[in-house]
Amino acid sequence: MNLTQRALAERSGRWAESWAAFVLQLKGYAILGRRVQTPAGEIDLIARRGDVLAFIEVKMRQQTSDPAELLRPRQMARIVRAATGWTARRDWTQHFTWRYDLIVVTKWRWPNHVRDAWRPQEDPMLASHRPKDNVISFRARRK
Repeated sequence: MNLTQRALAERSGRWAESWAAFVLQLKGYAILGRRVQTPAGEIDLIARRGDVLAFIEVKMRQQTSDPAELLRPRQMARIVRAATGWTARRDWTQHFTWRYDLIVVTKWRWPNHVRDAWRPQEDPMLASHRPKDNVISFRARRK
């Protein structure tokens, strides 16, 4: 991937994240963070609705594809570690239910929001130490 392609991919990724955030706001979510950087990695969107705190990965695709094929176990584990680190520094987040969502953005289509797309094998709020890649089960449930 050359520099021009990388810049174009970066721009389309930012657009997809903005579009996903807008759609979430229409659904009643409050956006708490965009492109949140943690020592474990980046979280595309953090949103809250009611007593649910959602950590959301946004994927931009040219064609519709199966959501289960978009995230690898290492990516899911990285997002879980990043979410755990982010909430550990914010006491007010501890009473929320955590959820990991996926939003697939395809041009000329409404984004596919897969709620509760995957779950850690262990609850990150209860585990003091987890193996590096305690892999996760993907749950491709639709709206």
